[in-house]
Amino acid sequence: MINKIVAIQGNHPSKLNPNTDTSIFLANEIQGKKYKIFYYHPKNLSVVNYKIIASGFFIEFNYSKKKFFKILKKQKLDLQKCKFILIRQDPPFNLEYISTTYILDNIKHKVKIINNPTSIRNVSEKLYSTKYKRFMPSTIFTQNIDEIKYFFKKHKKVILKPIHSFGGNDIHLLTKFNSKLINKFIKKNNHIMCQKFIPNINKGDKRVFIINGKICGAISRIPKKDSFLSNMSKGAKPVNTQLTKIENKISKLIAKDLKKENIYFAGIDFIDGKLNGDINVTSPTGLKTYFDLSNKNLAQLFWKGLKA
Repeated sequence: MINKIVAIQGNHPSKLNPNTDTSIFLANEIQGKKYKIFYYHPKNLSVVNYKIIASGFFIEFNYSKKKFFKILKKQKLDLQKCKFILIRQDPPFNLEYISTTYILDNIKHKVKIINNPTSIRNVSEKLYSTKYKRFMPSTIFTQNIDEIKYFFKKHKKVILKPIHSFGGNDIHLLTKFNSKLINKFIKKNNHIMCQKFIPNINKGDKRVFIINGKICGAISRIPKKDSFLSNMSKGAKPVNTQLTKIENKISKLIAKDLKKENIYFAGIDFIDGKLNGDINVTSPTGLKTYFDLSNKNLAQLFWKGLKA
C-alpha cells in the first residue's frame, strides 16, 4: 500500500528562505491534504538490497512561526513507500545530480517523481534551448576561444554563462575581450554559453511558469541598480507582469514540447521579448513570489494535476 508521503530531495531546509522558496510552498500546500513530508539530501540516497533508501527526516512546515520547520523524526525510508518524490536540489547539474537520476529511475514506474529523473537528465537547462534559437538573442555554445573572440567582435557586449549552474551564479558581462578570464572560465566550466547582451534587461526579465504542459502565470524580475542579473537571489525585485502575444506563443510551443518530454513543472525566461535560453527543469522557482504578488496559488494547481 502506498502511504500519503511526499519525499523531497533537496538542500537542507535551514538553507532555504521561506519567503521565496518553492519547495516549502509546495510542501506546505500538500501538508494540508494530510500528507507527511520526508526530506533528504541527494548524498543520502542509496541502493540497498534492491531497495532505494534515503536517510533523512520527516518534517513539518509552518509559515506562521519564526522557525518555519520542525524536524519530527530522523530515519531511513524505502522511497517506494512514497506517493510522490520531488527532485528539488539546486544545480550544478554535476555527476552527483546525474547519479541520483539513475538511482531514482529504478522506481519511477512505481512512484510519481517530479520532474521525471530520465527527463531532467535528457533536458539540459541551457542546451535544450538550441531547439528554439530562432526566438533567442544571438547565442553560441562552445569552449573554443577563437569562436568566442569572433562572437565578441560581432556583438561588442556578451554574456558568458556556465551551462550547468543556476541562480545567476558565475555570469559575466564581457565588455572587453579578456582571454585570461575566458580561458579560466572555460577551464572551470568546459562548454559555456555566450549570448549577445540585451540592454533592456534593466527593465526586467519575465519568468513563465509551466505546469503539466500549460502556461500558468508569469512574474517580472527587475535587477537592482547597476546590475544586469534578474535573479531574486541577486537582489532583483519581483513585480506582476503580462505576457505579450509573441511571448505567449513561444511559451505554448515550449510547454507542449516539455509535456512530450515528460517534464511536469518548468520555468522559462524572456528578456525584451526574446527567450534567454534558460529552460528551468531541475528545480524551478518563483511560485511563492507569484502567490504573494497575485494571490494565485499555483501549488494548488500543481498538486491537483497530480491527483494528490
